[in-house]
Amino acid sequence: MRIFLILLIMSSANFFAQKSLSPKNVKLESKFIKNETSNAVWYAEKGDQKMEIGKVTTQVKKVDKATLLIKTTVKMNQAPETLWVDSTLVKISDFQPIYHSSYNSMRDMTLKFEKNKVTGYYLDKKTQKKDNINENVSAGYFDSNSYPGLIRFLPLKEHYSTEMPIYDYNPSAKKGVIKAYIEDVNKGELNGKNVWIVKTTDDIQDRKTIVTYYIDTATREVLKQNIDSNGRKMVMESVK
Repeated sequence: MRIFLILLIMSSANFFAQKSLSPKNVKLESKFIKNETSNAVWYAEKGDQKMEIGKVTTQVKKVDKATLLIKTTVKMNQAPETLWVDSTLVKISDFQPIYHSSYNSMRDMTLKFEKNKVTGYYLDKKTQKKDNINENVSAGYFDSNSYPGLIRFLPLKEHYSTEMPIYDYNPSAKKGVIKAYIEDVNKGELNGKNVWIVKTTDDIQDRKTIVTYYIDTATREVLKQNIDSNGRKMVMESVK
């Protein structure tokens, strides 16, 4: 009887466990993927006060029938003349990464993704040190810049959780393929709209940063993001 109970507990745990999500098995609600441009205001929060620190524009564009561009442009209030621009190309069908470029005042970076290899470069503008990137990686991962955009197109449901491999290049840590996590999903309401409340984190900062997305259930528009980065709180709010 005891052996039977142990086997039953083990099989139940396996039944409820979520498989790791990757381009190999991801299922997208593709009807929500369309050409769009969205804008958000980025605030820092301290107690009941919040201060605007920048603006974020996100463009989603179907380059062709198979390829999707996700481009994020950040304009910080302290340096309005300098833009932070990240562009990622992925396959529309499964968000498999193709290319990622990132340009800002601190560094330039390009990454080209092949089946089992990532190539490109990383230029530190302060030191002018340039690292050539040529890394062998295991197949089946998302780009760290595109996985936040992927979340809104997943078949979300209450109490959904999963983990996903992502590639992130960091010249000091050089972590390569690490993991991102959807920790929980709940239904809620924001400004009169029904939303999915999606709590996420990742290994980029050792799971010390929690990002909570408020996603319109009808349109999959990201209405708000709450960011808790090791105690530092920020929020991004969508504006028309």
